[in-house]
Amino acid sequence: MEMQLSMVVLEVRDVTRSVEFYRTLGLAMPDPRTDRPVSILRMSSGVSLVLTEDFASTNDPTWSRPTGGYQQLMEFFAGEDAEVDAMWEKLTAAGYEGRMAPTQTQGPYAAMVDDPDGNVVLLTSDEPARISNKDNA
Repeated sequence: MEMQLSMVVLEVRDVTRSVEFYRTLGLAMPDPRTDRPVSILRMSSGVSLVLTEDFASTNDPTWSRPTGGYQQLMEFFAGEDAEVDAMWEKLTAAGYEGRMAPTQTQGPYAAMVDDPDGNVVLLTSDEPARISNKDNA
């Protein structure tokens, strides 16, 4: 069996606040579950985004929340450069921390915004990130 990426799990401080951010980004995040603080969205790519307040802290007694920097980027394909610009404006106007304004990098046209927990969201018009691209299938 081929190994597949199934989900990205983010350990967040406030699942409701994180749901609001990812909805502003354009994802159809469901309301958190009533029986525990988690929201799960299965995207058309087949990968699920999981926002949870207590998975790591409950299941790994050695876990501690990182205190600085970031360890990953989550890239979201926004389409055209103008859509990257528009999403940057929308998120920063909503009060989310902009890390890198839209710019042409050595690779894609991109912008970076922090979610409420400091996870870095990379917005790009990078064609290889398009789900329908046959090279990514």
